[in-house]
Amino acid sequence: MYLDPTKISRVTSIGAGPIGGGWSAHFLARGYEVTSYLHSEDEVDSFMGYINTAWKSLKQLGLEKGASLDNLRITFDLKNAVQNAQFIQESAPERLQIKQELYAKLGEWAPKECIIASSTSGLTMTEIQQDCKTPERTVIGHPFNPPYLLPLVEIVGGKKTSKAAVDWVVSFYKIAGKAPLAMLKENPGFVATRLQEAMWREALHMVANEEATPDQIDFALMNGPAARLMVQGQCMAFHVACGEGGMATNLDQFGPALKWPWTRLEAPELTNELRNRMVDGCNEIAAGRHFEDLAAQRDREIVSILNALRLERAKN
Repeated sequence: MYLDPTKISRVTSIGAGPIGGGWSAHFLARGYEVTSYLHSEDEVDSFMGYINTAWKSLKQLGLEKGASLDNLRITFDLKNAVQNAQFIQESAPERLQIKQELYAKLGEWAPKECIIASSTSGLTMTEIQQDCKTPERTVIGHPFNPPYLLPLVEIVGGKKTSKAAVDWVVSFYKIAGKAPLAMLKENPGFVATRLQEAMWREALHMVANEEATPDQIDFALMNGPAARLMVQGQCMAFHVACGEGGMATNLDQFGPALKWPWTRLEAPELTNELRNRMVDGCNEIAAGRHFEDLAAQRDREIVSILNALRLERAKN
């Protein structure tokens, strides 16, 4: 039904902003031929600014064979942009009416075997695909900004999206050098954005209450949990930190602290079901590895990050 994801060579990117430009740059760096649809000629200069800025970093990371800015084609004709597309990454403005009208057109103009993915960060695909005649091939592929550097793409379909489309886009993003996360269900804000938003709201509370300055908040994060989160994530960081007992020890020993006023967010009730989900989930990630081995791997990777940062900052 859909094209072989390993055979994709042409990608259409819709959107002239930093996300659309970032996606275009990423696909170019991976060796794809990219057609970028812009609304008007007035957007070309800023769009190319995003591309050129991204390209500097992408060259440092390493370009795929055949990668070239010469593979970029800009058009102001939407039908022309999508009629021969093999994959479409849509990054249009975050307004529901605009996206619904856009997907109504894409459903008619894009080849039937072409998957259409949206970069939306706040809308659901169930809403977006409402007027699309081929909603089964529409899916959210939400990047983390900047999309040409951060590998995460959160993937979820709408009520009318087929499982085949979700599976296909997971495979394609892996081939295209991304780290796809297929979500369990539609959830406003997805996963990473919700976690980031919780931290952001707490930061705003601290500044509003004169408990910390923005500089102090960023300093604490950059010199505290940030490097650790790069290599283990929140759940495994706490799992490994508690030694042999792992997450079970963490929740049994520190569970009562969830009721302490360490955050303005109300903590969920620590039921046995929630406890067991966390413990089982962390044990599954550990995959039988001893906590000392996990801790050693964490330390090696944090050292690598810190050394890389020291080298880069020493240049300034």
